[in-house]
Amino acid sequence: MARVNNYLIHVQQAKARFTTYDQETLIAKLKLRHDEEYLYAVMLSETYRIHRQSGEIGRLTETGWVNTNDYGEVMTLLDLVCDCREDRFLTGRWKNMTDFGLMFHRNLLEGKKDPWAEKFQAQPEAFRSACEALGGISFPQGDIAYAIELFDGLSILVQLWFGDEEFPACLRFLWDENALMYIKYETMYFAKGLLLQEIEKRM
Repeated sequence: MARVNNYLIHVQQAKARFTTYDQETLIAKLKLRHDEEYLYAVMLSETYRIHRQSGEIGRLTETGWVNTNDYGEVMTLLDLVCDCREDRFLTGRWKNMTDFGLMFHRNLLEGKKDPWAEKFQAQPEAFRSACEALGGISFPQGDIAYAIELFDGLSILVQLWFGDEEFPACLRFLWDENALMYIKYETMYFAKGLLLQEIEKRM
């Protein structure tokens, strides 16, 4: 019996859902660059294109367009393009990611030991450089903190707090308090994972 790849199934479902949307509405809502075949968008400083008939996603690399089925990329980009509100706006006031959801989600976001935080603490200058390569703006919070634009002006503020003998290193993720006008709460998890992946790739 063939093994079912649930992640790939979700990716294909998201692409199919995209094709049901009125693309002229999406273009107007987000002022997307477009042509007869593709819509174009920027996410985490990367340029993407979405095939208008199939929902297939490509990312622009130094050697040209490369198709991607990466779960985080597809789910985050398509949710942002399809579901952000037309009347969205930012307040400039930050809110901890844990405060957007239910109390039981706190354990998913801020555990006792975070291997990502430990990795970044061990290489602080590489972490800084990676955040800056993503267009991050330094903030005077935590030991190292950067606001990194995700999409259409919406940024994620990632704070690294160094650990010591008593407390482990930890990461905190903050969003504009109006973030849910841009992105669904569940999609914040995809975006958080994608951001960590992009930071690691640049370290």
